[in-house]
Amino acid sequence: MNEHPSRRAVLGGVAGGVLATFAVGGTASAAPAATQTYTPPAPRTRLDLNSGWRFHKGDVTGAEAPGFNDSAWGAVTTPHTWNAVDGADGGGNYYRGIGWYRRHITVPANLAGKMLFLQFAGADQVADVWVNGTHLGQHQGGYSRFRFGATDTLTPGQDAVLAVKVTNASNPDIAPLSADYTFQGGIYRNVSLYAVDKLGMRMLDYAGPGIYLRQRSVTAASATVDVTAKVFNNNSTSRSLVVRAVVTDAAGTIVADRSSAPQTIGAASELDVVQTLTIANPRRWNGLADPYQYSATVEVHDAAAGTVTDVVTEPLGLRTFSLDAATGFSLNGTHLGLHGVNLHQDRAVEGWAISDADHTQDFALIAELGATAVRLAHYQHDQKDYNLADAAGVVVWAEIPLVNATTNSAAFTASTENQLRELIRQNYNHPSIAFWSIGNEQGSDDTPTNTLLANLAALVAAEDPDRISTYANNLGNDAKVTSHANTTGFNKYYGWYGGSYNDLGPWADSLHKAEPTRTFAISEYGAGANTTQHALNPSPPSAGGQYHPEEYQSLLHEASWKELAARPYIWGTFVWTMFDFASDGRNEGSQPGINDKGLVTRDRATRKDAFYWYKANWATTPTLYITSRRWTTRTDAATEIKVYSNAAQVTATLNGTSLGTLTSTDHIFKWTGVTLRPGTNTVAVTASIAGATHTDSVVWTLST
Repeated sequence: MNEHPSRRAVLGGVAGGVLATFAVGGTASAAPAATQTYTPPAPRTRLDLNSGWRFHKGDVTGAEAPGFNDSAWGAVTTPHTWNAVDGADGGGNYYRGIGWYRRHITVPANLAGKMLFLQFAGADQVADVWVNGTHLGQHQGGYSRFRFGATDTLTPGQDAVLAVKVTNASNPDIAPLSADYTFQGGIYRNVSLYAVDKLGMRMLDYAGPGIYLRQRSVTAASATVDVTAKVFNNNSTSRSLVVRAVVTDAAGTIVADRSSAPQTIGAASELDVVQTLTIANPRRWNGLADPYQYSATVEVHDAAAGTVTDVVTEPLGLRTFSLDAATGFSLNGTHLGLHGVNLHQDRAVEGWAISDADHTQDFALIAELGATAVRLAHYQHDQKDYNLADAAGVVVWAEIPLVNATTNSAAFTASTENQLRELIRQNYNHPSIAFWSIGNEQGSDDTPTNTLLANLAALVAAEDPDRISTYANNLGNDAKVTSHANTTGFNKYYGWYGGSYNDLGPWADSLHKAEPTRTFAISEYGAGANTTQHALNPSPPSAGGQYHPEEYQSLLHEASWKELAARPYIWGTFVWTMFDFASDGRNEGSQPGINDKGLVTRDRATRKDAFYWYKANWATTPTLYITSRRWTTRTDAATEIKVYSNAAQVTATLNGTSLGTLTSTDHIFKWTGVTLRPGTNTVAVTASIAGATHTDSVVWTLST
């Protein structure tokens, strides 16, 4: 059997069987010696296919044919999007249609006899793939990884033509139907080819890793993990199969090792092998404090031949987590305040076609902020983001792209459920993920919407009963859409889309008092800010207007965080958003095509004032920052100096003259009644933090 993309796993949890399931006793090694290290074999091959593409924006008849002449097309590399520019310039008129990609590929001759799989980490929104004119299949959904079997169409040692048609046109059968961001078309993530032995891990289980690590119990004394290996045998005869599961610590030392008893797997068939491993005295994955990871490796052995035919290694972070209506989120039995940001996959110039280095920079900025959590909105993100969250110890809210609207059709339901399965199976082993979100801001509370959400919540429970399902709601407290997931997040923009930023705390208190057993988070809150617009203590601006002074964003976040920090029953708080991002239909804040609610600008060049407010509150690194620093040209001599710092006291000077030393209990230091002189003014501040002296200074010019 050539494992075909139409062969999908049956629901019933990742540890459930497809054709057959074996819970294996097998043999376990004795407690490994401290020096018993392990280097996994590497029988499978991955080829990078990011280079050498030719691209045409628009539909072309016959472009899938191997002899098609694409010499006039442009040369591109993937990741690539055709909306990096027009998707962020305003007007809501960016190109939504078809784009074609073609490239030649020669699989090395030494891979003859292997199973070949093409992998796309992400293409928006529908992708059709051909090899040498043969249609391998179509993938629907713009954010999840997908694979197609290509063994029958790629001949090692011979040239072949790979053609891909991608469209980001609106499709009533595929979520999201609408959202407040630009749907950027193209093959915007990495492309690879995998060569795997015919006796190996399943590659087409919703493009999952083929092994699933279910943590049955984790304590300081021991951890018990069920390791499920989904194996396929594409040989024409049966094989004698042994599966070995090995857990190593960060140094590569074996801490658990188990091999199954030999068993027969039939020709052209699949089975699940489940083994239970115990790790003594585990070092737990403990958030920012200690994001420790083990590695779990599964080897597939052809017992008769005495060979290792396939190997897959996945991260294993041992932890427990829970929610409490009174005390919020706990990690490993200890309360952990989840405060963080929402993240979009977008940046200036590149759009969605971002590199691994870009992902790394984003998480470095999130770490600098001191965030303990991140909501990866509003869709499945690149694997690099989940890996970075694992390594950093940041707790993740993962989400599917069910945003705003739904279609009451069987096709839409099936597509949405498929995207949820892909999200869970592809990311099941990441220790950072605590929450699976079934959607965001459905605009209707009608029966079809609630039926869909109920189905999605049930699907989470079936696929992964150990994590927490959630949903981000912008309707009323008692909307039916909040009743399906295990917990609810509320998107609350007090002080921006109505009301006052002082309303957030009283709203939360009212809900908590009315329903003291209900768990909930603030999944979004925030305000826009243009770093070139400034005012001293401005009144609330119009959210849809052209004036978004940076100082108002700071005032809103100061008030909001003070209220949220004082209410531990709110299990998580997520600023909307970490970075400004493209939303081509917007025209506000004098930045057409941009949602400017980020704490950092879209080009990552400027950390806004509000970024440092959170850094002063959340991070342990020294923070001393003078706000309004970009308001360099002034017309009013009367002003104030405001500083964010995690110091106990701060001293300020203006033009070399001391303004005195202030203490603060809320990380805000403010000198009022300050008068600037005509011309250049230098403001300097000094503080001692953790025994070291820190300074900051700005220059403001008063025009006369």
